[in-house]
Amino acid sequence: MVAGRGDLIQRYFQALDVELESLEEPREIDTLYIGGGTPTELGAEPLEHLLDRLNHWFPVAENSEVTVEANPDGFSVELAQRLVRAGVNRISLGVQSFQTTKLKQLDRQHGAEDSRRAVEIAASNFDNVSLDLIFAAPEETLAMWQEDLNVAIDLGPRHISTYGLTIEKGTLFWNARLRGELRETTDSIQADMYVRALDSLESAGFEHYEVSNLAQPGFRSRHNQTYWNGQPFWAFGPGAANYLDGRRSTNHRSTSTYIQRLLSGRSAVVTSEKLSPENSAREHLVLGLRRLEGIVLSEFSRQTGYKLDELVGETIENFVLHGWLIRQPNRVRLTRRGLLISDSLWAELL
Repeated sequence: MVAGRGDLIQRYFQALDVELESLEEPREIDTLYIGGGTPTELGAEPLEHLLDRLNHWFPVAENSEVTVEANPDGFSVELAQRLVRAGVNRISLGVQSFQTTKLKQLDRQHGAEDSRRAVEIAASNFDNVSLDLIFAAPEETLAMWQEDLNVAIDLGPRHISTYGLTIEKGTLFWNARLRGELRETTDSIQADMYVRALDSLESAGFEHYEVSNLAQPGFRSRHNQTYWNGQPFWAFGPGAANYLDGRRSTNHRSTSTYIQRLLSGRSAVVTSEKLSPENSAREHLVLGLRRLEGIVLSEFSRQTGYKLDELVGETIENFVLHGWLIRQPNRVRLTRRGLLISDSLWAELL
């Protein structure tokens, strides 16, 4: 997005208009997700302006899901009410933690009270509130993680996404690790934290429906399920990735380059790939296995044209023997043991 770059907002909207005009006519949709950073940092008026544009091009169907991502800092009653008036009915808050020390370690701008206050404001204006929580921060203990889970449960969100901290090249954590200044959470403790999240949230009435996502009954993320079900979707803006007619295309990640390309009459797309039937089937398999319900074999064959055993039969059998998958007459799904190592399984299926 263009958070912190007020000088780019007007040109960004001009570029976005150009990209949206490629639709030629408005398209009715079932879900709309405004994210890719912190769109609420645009400010209330520019964000309303953005929503007006999107509502024109994407009139939403009745009972649709319209989500906006937000960070706790700067999330106010006024902003929440403006979003409601603009048709938003779901908020995804990147709280990450309810402990100030941990938030500082994660290089977040907000503190523990900001996290609590933002959730309370969101819950008083929206029936559907989702929280992002991060575990396995440097030196974090299981007790500290349990405290975050307890606070989150008490605040009553409808949906919670939990992610283990990943240390990527070029980040502050990466450089600290290179200098020997970072003590990472062990794989064993990280696994215990993941299991603790599942047990605590399920005991509180949440359904674990995808590797990293849990929801109260009736409040699963409809938008994200579009991805996991292998359905097509439009995406617009810097770094946006479309999946249409079996082709995956991605825009340039740099906001300034995105603006420059579109306003000079060029495409913002930097990569485009038409998936082969086999690659499409493999991707469909991996995305489907992320769901706790797994893959229904008859549906997989109907949707992809491939039988699972013909595509990856030996690999699936190996995973079953190791206890990572369970195979039923017409279904394959991850076990609890498989959930703990799921990221390492996907490469062998793609």
